[in-house]
Amino acid sequence: MRASGPGRWRSGSILLLLCCVGLILVAALTALGTWQIQRRAWKHDLIARVDARIHSDPVKAPGPALWDRLTADADAYRRVRATGLLRHNQETLVQAVTELGAGFWVMTPLERADGTTILVNRGFVPPDRRDPATRAEARDESPVTITGLLRLSEPGGGFLRTNDAGAGRWYSRDVAAIAQARGLSRVAPYFIDAEAQPDAASSPVGGLTIVAFPDHHLVYAITWYVLALMVAGAVAYTVIDARRTQRRPKP
Repeated sequence: MRASGPGRWRSGSILLLLCCVGLILVAALTALGTWQIQRRAWKHDLIARVDARIHSDPVKAPGPALWDRLTADADAYRRVRATGLLRHNQETLVQAVTELGAGFWVMTPLERADGTTILVNRGFVPPDRRDPATRAEARDESPVTITGLLRLSEPGGGFLRTNDAGAGRWYSRDVAAIAQARGLSRVAPYFIDAEAQPDAASSPVGGLTIVAFPDHHLVYAITWYVLALMVAGAVAYTVIDARRTQRRPKP
């Protein structure tokens, strides 16, 4: 096939190659769109399951026999209950920004009768309450029962900030690192976000857990499908233009 001007196809093999590449792109983009639709269905199912966990009756916090089986999909945000002694002298403050402003999460070891320990995020305190001496509950050594949401460890640190155990700067609730820094043993690989305690005005403010799952999958799916249509349109235009050029009378 001969071209009659600049930009015209010079051979059928080039046209065939470009069409094949275009069709591969269409298939790949369509597959990506379909994958996002599947991810959206999975996300909606996860949101429904988490919502059911949050509003269910609390169950006993998992013991050592179950620690290796815990997963985010099956256990995160499960409502649990644990009884033991709070070791206030070993609490860790983790920087936090909440609806109450900037301050700290108070992470306190809860020592259970079986010798295991669970870190409890007892709630939020502002900077002027970071010293345990300013909080009356820090002197209470009686057994307590904590009810809250099971959360998996947050290793490493926060956004662009790494935990520094030596300097006492914590940006995430990294259970293993906190346990090591405090010399704790037999520590659960999760922590509990304690529920609000309205009858304890001097305590850290609990119940501030934000449960949110970004759901942009439909937008992503539409984007991939639109790109697939654009590439398909470009392939169709290329084929039609090549045929028109081929049918034109030779000069």
